[in-house]
Amino acid sequence: MSKTSKEYIDPDWKAVEKNFRATKILVCGIGPEEYNRISAYNTAKEIWEALQTAHEGTTQVKQSKINMLTTEYELFRMKDDESIQDMHTRFISIINELHSLGETIPRNKLVRKILSILPSPWESKVNAIIESKDL
Repeated sequence: MSKTSKEYIDPDWKAVEKNFRATKILVCGIGPEEYNRISAYNTAKEIWEALQTAHEGTTQVKQSKINMLTTEYELFRMKDDESIQDMHTRFISIINELHSLGETIPRNKLVRKILSILPSPWESKVNAIIESKDL
């Protein structure tokens, strides 16, 4: 049973104020389409959970996305007719998606991956890089 405003004590008012501030921050940071998705919720916690589920999916969906992107990372290869820039853009896209889902790959592994997928004309440069630095 909820209290009336006359029955609120100091901690209750502080909780109401915190919820109001958090709700305002969340609502101000979203667009009209997302506002329609969350407008029925009353607390910041409900809004946050709805947005989180909408963008990340459930824990199972999130893990599935991570698994799919990890496989895509592991099987990543440079296409025959692809420029270095295009290959790098595709690679970074995969890495950024993984990062947004909470999965990070150490920089030295990323560098080694890029070096390992470069075509044979780049072999001498790759060898020079590997020999000159400790990746």
